[in-house]
Amino acid sequence: MKPLITLIQRRTLLAAAALIAAPALALAQTATPIKFQLDWRFEGPAALFLASTAKGYYKAAGLDVTIDAGNGSGGTVTRVASGTYDMGFADMAALMEFHANNPDAANKPVAIMMVYNNTPAAVLTLKKNGISKPADLNGKKLGAPVFDAGRRGFPVFAKANNINGVTWTSMDPPLRETMLVRGDIDAITGFSFTSQLNLEARGVKAEDIVVLPFSSYGVKLYGNVIIASPKLLKENPAAVKAFLSAFVKGAKEVMAKPDEAIATVKARDGIIDVALETRRLKMAIDSVVASPDARAEGFGQAVPGRLALMASQVSDAFNTKTRVDPGAVWNPAFLPSKAELNVLPPAKK
Repeated sequence: MKPLITLIQRRTLLAAAALIAAPALALAQTATPIKFQLDWRFEGPAALFLASTAKGYYKAAGLDVTIDAGNGSGGTVTRVASGTYDMGFADMAALMEFHANNPDAANKPVAIMMVYNNTPAAVLTLKKNGISKPADLNGKKLGAPVFDAGRRGFPVFAKANNINGVTWTSMDPPLRETMLVRGDIDAITGFSFTSQLNLEARGVKAEDIVVLPFSSYGVKLYGNVIIASPKLLKENPAAVKAFLSAFVKGAKEVMAKPDEAIATVKARDGIIDVALETRRLKMAIDSVVASPDARAEGFGQAVPGRLALMASQVSDAFNTKTRVDPGAVWNPAFLPSKAELNVLPPAKK
């Protein structure tokens, strides 16, 4: 017969081990699967989302997050609406358009966090084309894919800058910058940090590129937001809040050390040009994530008045079936605390 003290010690050790293992076992059993789609390929800015996967922040929050590349904001909105994905990253204008053109849709995605406080949309051209300001675009030939956010929002830019007589040439995304370099078109629309680097990759010197950002010429459209399906918001609001908290934790580290963070993108697409995508990430952070407007309004937030103006502008520019209801597309109830949202790096002097 074993001494009483030995039995007591064994039982105590077993009980302690059970207590230690219980939280991990419970987490493994209750991890909520979240399918998330980006707006585009695995390029530099994707690090903002991938970092929290690499660091285990989603997992620690009780989530099993899968992040897939996208092929445009419109597609991301549609796939979240269909239930193929639970959440995604998409242009606010594309989300507004979906709402206004599908008023009877049963599962219209909702924006729950602002990431690109300013639209990255811009008009880009070459110095040799003699275009240095919006007025110079009158009567010019512009090119972009039909679904390009800059092209879709161009009527807002044109109205703000009295631009008339523009004609459009459509093409697949890989040909956009090529056609500009060849002289087939006078200018293009696109995300500034995408098209500028694509032009440089085609041999154009940075000093020979002219960039006219929408946000610098009277167009204060919001850019990309995190969207979620109403089904997920209703059935598991805790998981949505956990996702956003884990995301901002990783995003803060990405903005603090973008050179290190790019490794998370390389891990998903081994053939990326690391130097190029690091530049793209830094450009995105400086121009639309940690922009002066983002600092004034607060990371993750949207100002009601500005959102309402954008809703009106999108309704007009996209000629939607119904008017965009800003209250239906935006829900800030799931945002982390103000302290958690304090993620922007110090302003550059």
